[in-house]
Amino acid sequence: MNPISLLVVDDHTLFRRGLIALLSEDERFKVTGQAGDIGEALRCVARSRPDLVLLDNHLPGVLGVDGIASLKEAAPGIRILMLTVSENENDLAAALQAGADGYLLKTVELDHLSEYIIQVLAGESVISPEMMTKLVAAFRGKASASPAPKSAPGESLQAAPALAGPAPEMPAARETPGIDQLSAREREVLALIALGDSNKLIARKLDIAQTTVKIHVQHILRKLQLTSRVHAAVFAASQEQG
Repeated sequence: MNPISLLVVDDHTLFRRGLIALLSEDERFKVTGQAGDIGEALRCVARSRPDLVLLDNHLPGVLGVDGIASLKEAAPGIRILMLTVSENENDLAAALQAGADGYLLKTVELDHLSEYIIQVLAGESVISPEMMTKLVAAFRGKASASPAPKSAPGESLQAAPALAGPAPEMPAARETPGIDQLSAREREVLALIALGDSNKLIARKLDIAQTTVKIHVQHILRKLQLTSRVHAAVFAASQEQG
């Protein structure tokens, strides 16, 4: 199998070079370019067509989140994985709203980063556990602080936004099947997803195989008509509010 081609975008030269050196030791990856800002990143994308971009947010000129749409337009099908120091939940929401396929903190361990890259290429959405917890906590706080708006007959209410700024969209409440669609085990898995646990940690807590957890997650998303773990976590929080 051909190695996964990567573009590393970060304005800190030492961090960028160190990350490239570490990733290059993994034969599954090939770093085909590097950039210090969005303009340079767009030129690299057009030239090398990487499979995935590791993108910092705090870049000079145009922020990383503001460059996501342009990067995806330049190379349809490319995956964008944010790798940043920002623990601000509004930055997380903006990145997801812009089309990022994942949001990781730079404190992530290298072996975990490698696995996250593989997961994103497989079509999964990945978020650092700390940020998933903040996302769900912000949703709970927003939902409890604001009274639910009344709807006119025949109208359906949107799930309360997770954050003050842009947030992952949720299906309308009447269009989303209830949690009673899930088995007892699937409900346990959903509760742990809402805590930000990875499949590996869920498997350990429930004493089941990781492949089994992955199947449960797929079933949860299908039954609830959701598209990602992020939506599943927010859905679980909305059920608590209900």
